[in-house]
Amino acid sequence: MGKTEKRHWMLNVLIVVTIIVVVLAFTAHYKNWVKTEKEGLEILSGIYFVEIPYADMDSVSMVEKIPSMERINGFSVKEREKGVFKEDSLSNNKVYVYVDKLSQQKIRLVYRDSMKLFLNMTDSTETELMYQFLSNKINPPKE
Repeated sequence: MGKTEKRHWMLNVLIVVTIIVVVLAFTAHYKNWVKTEKEGLEILSGIYFVEIPYADMDSVSMVEKIPSMERINGFSVKEREKGVFKEDSLSNNKVYVYVDKLSQQKIRLVYRDSMKLFLNMTDSTETELMYQFLSNKINPPKE
């Protein structure tokens, strides 16, 4: 094998690895992956993962808009907004945003007294079902 052939081989491997990484990143950010476990809620959205025990949840509500915040890291593309934000420049309270569709209602979840999370799915019915589920976990219906 000559030097040129080795370079082509390495370049091909680099291209294939890059394509695999891009496809995985796209798949991970494509939607919010929400899993309801026995003890808590797990949300995976790209590189962002959060696990919230039901016992730590304080309140849940539906909101039309996300308040303006300062982005620590994350991204916005068309209708999607994902990342970690700060409420304002005076506080260090982090707000986690996992929004697949900005034009639809979002779930606002407060946990551990001051931590906030905004979440919705592409399908508004899924978002509504998740809101009902979380509402029942925080305030169980009285029998």
